[in-house]
Amino acid sequence: MGKRDPRVDEYIANSADFAKPILKHIRTVVHDACPQVEETIKWRMPHFEYEGIICGMAAFKEHCALHIWKGSVIIGDDARESMGQFGRLTKVSDLPPDKTIADYIKQSMKIREDGAKGLTRAKPKKKQKPVVVPPELTSALRKNKKAAAAFDGLRIPRGRGVCGVTD
Repeated sequence: MGKRDPRVDEYIANSADFAKPILKHIRTVVHDACPQVEETIKWRMPHFEYEGIICGMAAFKEHCALHIWKGSVIIGDDARESMGQFGRLTKVSDLPPDKTIADYIKQSMKIREDGAKGLTRAKPKKKQKPVVVPPELTSALRKNKKAAAAFDGLRIPRGRGVCGVTD
């Protein structure tokens, strides 16, 4: 049986009036779809776990969000990812049908059960051009080894050291 977290009750109670019915509805649908789900608070927002996070919800000043874990795999690449795949939710009717949400939750559960192997969609890394360090900066860094060491510690694609300054 699932586990409800009193912190989620508190989160909902402290949310804006428009958000309370949305969050309560999402919570009910998630618990119905996954009776074993456990609630938690991560990153100051309610999340639902089943062998790991399967979804999360959040309330903001003027909208709510529902985020399905691995949503781009489950819903498709066109799904919004930044804070939820369903856009700005301002009323319960903005949510997809309960059956659809439940299906997404079950797919997320299945991915968790299977270990989520092969589901990472790594973006190809763009080759960055080396940064050209102005001669004035190179000259100043040669005079201050501490500053040169700090500059070399930055993650900026350039040659070894500050134009070969450090040794």
